[in-house]
Amino acid sequence: MTHHAWMLAEGTGLWPLFLQSFDVFTVVLLAGSLAGVTTIFLCLFEIRASAIVPPPVVGRLKDLAASARWEDLAILVREDDSMVSRVIRAASASGGDRAAIREAAELAASEESARWFRKIDILSVIGNLGPLVGLAGTVWGMILAFTSLGDTQGQAGPADLSLGISKALFHTLLGLCLAIPCLLAYGVFRGRVDRLCTRANVLASEIIERLPAAPGAPR
Repeated sequence: MTHHAWMLAEGTGLWPLFLQSFDVFTVVLLAGSLAGVTTIFLCLFEIRASAIVPPPVVGRLKDLAASARWEDLAILVREDDSMVSRVIRAASASGGDRAAIREAAELAASEESARWFRKIDILSVIGNLGPLVGLAGTVWGMILAFTSLGDTQGQAGPADLSLGISKALFHTLLGLCLAIPCLLAYGVFRGRVDRLCTRANVLASEIIERLPAAPGAPR
């Protein structure tokens, strides 16, 4: 039994195969896994209703707008950092006519939505690059396997070749294990961001339509 065949017989589990396949592609995939897990935990902590459209703040804003207490409303949106408050703050600061207020609100809403979507874009990047890095590692492993097979001058058996191919394909497995959770989390968080941002824009527009225009501005 050759040395490679003995290694295949003794270490057919994932952990021995991982140790045998450890190279620069494995390091890149592990780093991507760490970045993906960190991003998922950050998104779980940051992407929530209390940061985008907090119900207590929305209720307070509606009450202030209904009673036309604009100074108190301006103080509240200055102190609160949620998306709905930031959009209303930008509209209030425009100081123009109704068209200027709406334009400022639309611009602020677009910027805020893009800011929240950028928080999850890294998951899409990692999820799409993971299989490509794994495929590159597989191709490199196959090159090494067939090169070592040629160096043995025909004395290598199927066990030697199967070990090299198994080590090469392990990179593809790592890439898929990296991509699947990241893309799944990206889809979940994207739906949540879209839902919360849309709700924040609707609620903000309801209050912005009640804001008084600047004195002397055309209606």
